[in-house]
Amino acid sequence: MTDVFVDSFVHALGERKAHVSETGAAGGLMSSARDLESAGFRWHHVCEPTTGAYDLARNVTTQLADSGRLGEVDAIVYATCLPGNGNAGDPAAWERSRDVKHLMDFPAGRLQADFGLDKAVVIGLNQQACTAMLGSLRLAGAMLQAEEGWERVLCVTADRFPDGARYEQAYNLISDGAAACVVSREPAAFRLVTAHQITNGGLGQADDDETVGMYFAYTHRLVRETLTRAGLAAADLDWVVTQNTNDKAWQILARLLGVDAGKVFFSSMRDVGHVISADNIINLAELIASGQVRSGQYVALVMAGFGLNWQCVILQATDSFAR
Repeated sequence: MTDVFVDSFVHALGERKAHVSETGAAGGLMSSARDLESAGFRWHHVCEPTTGAYDLARNVTTQLADSGRLGEVDAIVYATCLPGNGNAGDPAAWERSRDVKHLMDFPAGRLQADFGLDKAVVIGLNQQACTAMLGSLRLAGAMLQAEEGWERVLCVTADRFPDGARYEQAYNLISDGAAACVVSREPAAFRLVTAHQITNGGLGQADDDETVGMYFAYTHRLVRETLTRAGLAAADLDWVVTQNTNDKAWQILARLLGVDAGKVFFSSMRDVGHVISADNIINLAELIASGQVRSGQYVALVMAGFGLNWQCVILQATDSFAR
């Protein structure tokens, strides 16, 4: 099998930064602001009414284009958590006309056209909730293995809550945001070692307490099974880059998995909250920027989401991190 690589991690956030207490006072939470603060949350980012999920996707793709890291891609995998964010059309146009074409104004196609990615195959990925970005890495890697002549895949995730929504899910403070990266055959920052997913559709309508109750058992199983796929042990992991969730959760999971809690990295949590499917990319970029990554190190990206879905991707740092 040909190796594939992942790099060029970028993200964008909603324009308005609000403290959890401010959002709580405005009625934008389900829990008390004090409870969320005790879980480690402080700030989150909300889009202005005129900013849609597609604007966030354009932002991250523009960052790649302006930095020269976008290049010519063979496919775009555009992942959304909320189904409504998979349509960039005007809901009012549907209401007026009753023409369903206004429900099929696909943002991935817009992205292809706006950035001149004319030869790219376009794929929309949904129904994986917050795990969708990791799902896009898995899909991109599989396509590069299967499609002779393909070299690069752009992975994008973008979501914003609808106006009036409460910015909390399963006891997590939510931010609107997007992230992107490039998966390619060309050697880059990280080699994609393996990816794994578990879905329990029977829990698709689980309430928040049931979701939290499943989190530990399934995340433990997910990481163990992913390590087995990679031929690794928990002790081989140099970093676990996880989603922004209750800061005590990974103290427990680290003990269950036999991972040093000091290797668990989610530094962006206090500043950005839980950015739907983008947390892993944001935290990985911060880990890289910290200068702590070394060549050969193994990094596990772990995410849980509604559906219920759990996904894990293991990356290995390449010689680009040699010191």
